[in-house]
Amino acid sequence: MFRNAPFKSTEFESIDFKWGLGNNLENTYNSATGDYQYVDGKDSVIRTNVKLRSNDMLYLHSKAAEIGFWNFPEVIANQGTNLDSSKVLRYVIQFNYKKKSKKVVYLSDYVEIPKLKGLAEQMKTLVSQSINDAEERYGKKK
Repeated sequence: MFRNAPFKSTEFESIDFKWGLGNNLENTYNSATGDYQYVDGKDSVIRTNVKLRSNDMLYLHSKAAEIGFWNFPEVIANQGTNLDSSKVLRYVIQFNYKKKSKKVVYLSDYVEIPKLKGLAEQMKTLVSQSINDAEERYGKKK
């Protein structure tokens, strides 16, 4: 699962991060634009703008390399899962580079390979925490 990253940090441009139940990915973040939309605990849709710093982006790129994100399958779901009808919480993480991108869809009920589940959870948490930290840093947390 681990090998050198085919993606170079100097070519790293942005992250797209989406999550929600089933195909309804109403929570979205785009690091290129800073557009951040999420549903809060009161079911209100919050729209804000949150920019990750260049060192945040470098950190996420290096953690992705360390975790082996480049080697993750495109879809991390239990065998036989119908992605169109599954209502399970899912995450879509996409790292965009100048010449290519790496996109992974991760369904949170995945159990087949515990190590892969742990690494996918770790990647999801790192991206989510970086966005939340940036939002708090700029005082936009409601």
